[in-house]
Amino acid sequence: MQFVASEHPHRRLNPLNGQWVLVCPHRTQRPWSGQQEKAQKNDLPEFDPTNPLCPGVTRPNGIQTPEYESTYVFENDFPALVEVVPVPPNSDDPLFQIAPARGNCRVMCFHPKSNLTLPTMSAAEIVVVIDEWISQFNELSAKYAWVQIFENKGAAMGCSNPHPHCQIWSCSFLPTEPQLKQERLRAYYATNERPMLADYVERELQRQERIVIENRDWVVVVPFWATWPFETMLISRNNNKRINDLTAEQRYNLALTMKELTTKYDNLFQCSFPYSMGWHGAPTGPEHAHASSAHWTLHAIYYPPLLRSASVRKFMVGFELLAMAQRDLTPEQAAQKLREVDGKCHYLEK
Repeated sequence: MQFVASEHPHRRLNPLNGQWVLVCPHRTQRPWSGQQEKAQKNDLPEFDPTNPLCPGVTRPNGIQTPEYESTYVFENDFPALVEVVPVPPNSDDPLFQIAPARGNCRVMCFHPKSNLTLPTMSAAEIVVVIDEWISQFNELSAKYAWVQIFENKGAAMGCSNPHPHCQIWSCSFLPTEPQLKQERLRAYYATNERPMLADYVERELQRQERIVIENRDWVVVVPFWATWPFETMLISRNNNKRINDLTAEQRYNLALTMKELTTKYDNLFQCSFPYSMGWHGAPTGPEHAHASSAHWTLHAIYYPPLLRSASVRKFMVGFELLAMAQRDLTPEQAAQKLREVDGKCHYLEK
């Protein structure tokens, strides 16, 4: 019997974290009678007087959100990390290790209108979002080792407010996922004298199996090792290390790329497609200011949960929690579906 990746179970290595993913394409035919998610529709009002992220509305802490007209950033009213916190005592017991955790948490509204999302915003409006990301990054990266810009879109990804927004968490330490990438990227560079993701982009462009979008500055690919059904990576092609390395032209092309990708997501199942996404680049802060970042390549990761339709999602449970990550649809099949769906005209505009 000859191995066929689209038919037979196999494992794939994620070189960014050293973990394997189990791919089981034959399971796509199994019937589904489990939980159905409520499809996320774009039916919100432009202004909701009860939504604390809308201009002029008072938040639960009594602070009134200003009448903003573009982006708006404020300190999270319920932060996970704070800047002033007692240092925990040292422990010499290897089973009970504890370490300090200081930081800052901010919320950033993309737009004053509640009924917009990135795919329904204009490219010019998305550029404003990117510019504000960079402004926040410039300020926070001077102090903190890691600045995590991320967006949770949709109730299926735990988003507690439908207004278009993201969060920015800054850490005095290097979190687990970036730490793993730091180690793996550095080791690859030491051996190959090239950034891992630069080599990866080059080979994906040659193969053309998992590419979703490509232009002069950016590549969107369903990673060979993707865990989530329609997971993608948005990777810089210009040797950028951090988001504040981007030129004005690269920011504009990034806005176009993000709009096209998220439009494809929405059009795939004709719904407001949920996801968690975020940016990864070279670490920051005084500790990393003078360290080499040659091994890094700026990239964003999109983790959308939907699997078969607007109401059927992927769950990470059972075997995935206890043994290893597993997926049914192959990355190549996912990439083909995303390539074929329209990314220029949103389904609400048709």
